[in-house]
Amino acid sequence: MKVRDRGTIKWVSLMLPEHVEWLNEAFVEYRAKPLLDEQKMAEIDQTLKYAVQYRAPIEMTYYDDGEYRTVIGRLEKIDQWRGFILLQNEDGSKISVRDIIDVQLID
Repeated sequence: MKVRDRGTIKWVSLMLPEHVEWLNEAFVEYRAKPLLDEQKMAEIDQTLKYAVQYRAPIEMTYYDDGEYRTVIGRLEKIDQWRGFILLQNEDGSKISVRDIIDVQLID
């Protein structure tokens, strides 16, 4: 008599949808911080300077503990000595200059 094992299929029916959702949230893929080349850093610098001078709204993508986050707002302050920028939005986001990945002007 040969035993036919169904592998993990036998356990899937015991999992509730809430459990599957919780597992998907718990095991988020970790992303490494991207390295920016000099051209991209210069482009980000020019966009930030323009946004400060003309109070233009921007969309900024930055790195935060393995995740890429995006915020929208107006640039309130760039503190080069401490290495952060302050964004005027509902959160009052304070973002490290080293963590910025991309900045785009919003029309």
